[in-house]
Amino acid sequence: MNFDLTEDQLMIQQMVKDFAEKEIRPNVNKWDKDEIFPLETMKKMGELGLLGIFVPEEYGGSGFSYFEYATVLMELGKVCGGVGLSVAAHNSLCTGHIFYHGNEQQKKKYLPKLASGEWIGAWGLTEANTGSDAMRMKTTAVEDGDHWVINGTKNWITHGLSGDIAVVLIRTGELLDSNGITAFIIEKGTPGFSAVQIKDKLGVRASETAELIFDNVRVPKENVIGNVGEGFKQAMKVLDGGRISIASLSCGIARGALDASVKYALEREQFGKPIAKFQGISFKLADMATEVQAAELLTFQAAYRKNNKLPMTKEGSFAKYFASEVSVKCGNEAVQIMGGYGYTKEYPAEKFLRDAKLMTIGEGTSEIQKLVISREILKK
Repeated sequence: MNFDLTEDQLMIQQMVKDFAEKEIRPNVNKWDKDEIFPLETMKKMGELGLLGIFVPEEYGGSGFSYFEYATVLMELGKVCGGVGLSVAAHNSLCTGHIFYHGNEQQKKKYLPKLASGEWIGAWGLTEANTGSDAMRMKTTAVEDGDHWVINGTKNWITHGLSGDIAVVLIRTGELLDSNGITAFIIEKGTPGFSAVQIKDKLGVRASETAELIFDNVRVPKENVIGNVGEGFKQAMKVLDGGRISIASLSCGIARGALDASVKYALEREQFGKPIAKFQGISFKLADMATEVQAAELLTFQAAYRKNNKLPMTKEGSFAKYFASEVSVKCGNEAVQIMGGYGYTKEYPAEKFLRDAKLMTIGEGTSEIQKLVISREILKK
């Protein structure tokens, strides 16, 4: 196989790198400190085609593959995991759910606005008491004429406050029935639909997180995605692709931590020479570099299978599990290499570590990835 980046990937990589250095890096510390979601920066990325990466041009998207998508998130992760997470959630979850499972009318209505950045998208599956155990969700929708009436809450929702639309998974059948969950498109401003921001997160603080509240929210039947009862199966397919997102972002965070560590180790002197010359440090860098490389290869393997419509549940979990754990390890090692400086916000290591930790939790914990992988390898 040819492991070189394609021409499209190289072009996008440079574009995102330039954008990140100009528009994101100067603001990273402020956004992190004050938990600011950079909405205008997101919209600028929409103008560059980064919010509809795999959406076909006929719907206003860029029409690229998951290779280009992974490349974008890797570059963003090197600079700010929070911004990268927002781009990932918008593309693969909300936009991706409508693109892969919506009807033609829904695609024409929503995808151009999402792909351009005119609208920001949210996606809601998790509830306060149902994280990994999604089939026990308590938020319900009851049929009422030409509408469904929704009551309940969703938790830990990216863009829950600023999002213009949300794709939300709601129980329409019996508890624990995998055919009893339905996906709905809900627009901001719908009566009874509100959100409360979740603050004081450990990391990815530039990515907005909120609780969604549904109080007798009436949603027209044309806003159901696919058929009633198909939502859970749709969500599992969406999460398969979403795991490529988190794997890619994890790789970016890990490589950002590695690059910062190499730079520091070459500049910092102890006992009359750069600390990079000490085996204790150089071996740390070697381990970090090897594992980042392996994580990237696993991620591109999953992207290849997604691009070619091949089964990729196992490969997506391979990538997400390994890359997310590597990102935490690299963030931790970066702090250790920088010593006391690494423990301060003056240097980037501690933020890489804080941002990395979410990668092992979001879109399926490391433990859930092990469960998925073990089920897949035991099928035979």
